[in-house]
Amino acid sequence: MPRFGDYVVYVDESGDHSLKNVNPQYPMFVLAFCVFPIREYVTKVVPAIEQLKFEYFGHDMVLLHERDIRKNTPPFDILRVEATRHAFQERITQIISSTRFGVIAAVIDKVEFVRRRGDEVNPYHVALEFGLERVFYQLQDRKQVGKTTHVIFESRGRKEDAALELEFRRVQTSGRAKGLAQTLNFKCAPKSANSSGLQLADMIARPIGLKVLKPTQDNRAWATIEPKMVRSKQGQVNGYGLKVYP
Repeated sequence: MPRFGDYVVYVDESGDHSLKNVNPQYPMFVLAFCVFPIREYVTKVVPAIEQLKFEYFGHDMVLLHERDIRKNTPPFDILRVEATRHAFQERITQIISSTRFGVIAAVIDKVEFVRRRGDEVNPYHVALEFGLERVFYQLQDRKQVGKTTHVIFESRGRKEDAALELEFRRVQTSGRAKGLAQTLNFKCAPKSANSSGLQLADMIARPIGLKVLKPTQDNRAWATIEPKMVRSKQGQVNGYGLKVYP
């Protein structure tokens, strides 16, 4: 029987990793890894997300998707009422701020990436390698090496999932971190799984990209996320919880 670890990791992205026709308004690709203690996830995160959904929508089939929330796409058209939107955002903020979990993110400026590396290197793979290694180092510090820790991605289609798993396996076998292959386990989940962890990762990714893109712009979401970013023992985020490339 496998030895399961004490943590679970949910991964989602902001922006797309295509290097063709880069959006000048948001030329970023962000891959965000949320590392939850399983006990915290089961006892606090999932119940809080479920309660939020029932209070605002009357059921828990709603998927909390950052883009749909931001654009008031149904069923989030209820957020067009300013008071409702404010209260809803405050609840999301409270869930994130009161939950114990760590965030690791890789942010890639695609315009600069193409200038330096060309358009043949997949930025998703660059971000993935950084994130997996940093996740592993966090687990290593918590004596989790050799205990199966699931790293869960949202499914993007059979072909895309297969390519992602292949790259995941490459990082496992060729990475510098000894023990990573015996610790991190790849898993994809469809949207229909309605995973609370994937939905939180989705809401966290874009504010991180915006902070890098427009560092002086007001970013309330970043103020909530920033304390969750993994740090060095000296408190440094860059290179530990946040990798900006190039």
